[in-house]
Formats: sequence, structure tokens, C-alpha cells
Amino acid sequence: MSATTLDIGFSRKNTEGYLDLTSYHALKKLQREQFGYRPLVYICSPYSGDTEANVELARQFCSFAVAAGKIPFAPHLHYPQFMDDADPDQRELAMFFNRVLLAKCEALWAYVGRVSLGMRLEIGWARDLELPIKFFDSEFQEVTP
Repeated sequence: MSATTLDIGFSRKNTEGYLDLTSYHALKKLQREQFGYRPLVYICSPYSGDTEANVELARQFCSFAVAAGKIPFAPHLHYPQFMDDADPDQRELAMFFNRVLLAKCEALWAYVGRVSLGMRLEIGWARDLELPIKFFDSEFQEVTP
């Protein structure tokens, strides 16, 4: 992504490289009219243990977030595709990536049916970043911890 491309996917420059804010704002307005504003939320749910069931839970949680008008980010669906959670060095590196990417999110949504050690760390990081945190039960109903 170039320095002139914002998170909405449009360049502020035209094809000749000149700043073109009129086109940029018009495209941004069209996108908002079509999709609305969708904040990026960090999906915090367990991975270790029964990984098959936990991956399915994360998928359902992400689907719930999309239906709620959010852009879900669930690192435990992404990193296990090419990193080994059982390797302590790779897990530590993935957790570092998680912390960096959490800072790009507008909120953290946490599943409270089973809170793992990794989830506790992520919730703590979100508190350190002063991000809004919402907690959800097994029916994806918001609950107070």
C-alpha cells in the first residue's frame, strides 16, 4: 500500500500522480453510501485446546461481527495458516503481530464462554490501549463481565 492510499482503498492522487481530493472524496462518499461506516474490531476467542471447535467458533463470531456492520479481524484464523501455534517461538511472534494489529482496531470483542491465557493477554493489551471492549456469551449476546 502506498503512502497516498488510505484505509478505504482509494488513492488521493490521480493516475498522473497529482493530488486529486475531489475524486477521492467523491469515491469515499459513494463507498460510505453503499457500505456505511464499518469499524475494524479485533475478535478475541480461544484457539488452543479443541482447535477445530474453536476455529468454528471464531468463524461464527466473525460472521456475527459482519452482520453487526463491523470488519472483523481474527488473527487466530489467519496465522495458523502458516505459523505453528505449538512452536513457542512462532507463537510468541504471532502474539507480537496480534498486539501490533490490535492497535489498528477500534475495539476488541471478547468471547467469554472460555477465556484462554492468550485472550487474557489480548484483553489486557486492549485495556492498555484504552480500546472499547465488549464481551459476548455463547449466543453472541453482549454481557457485562
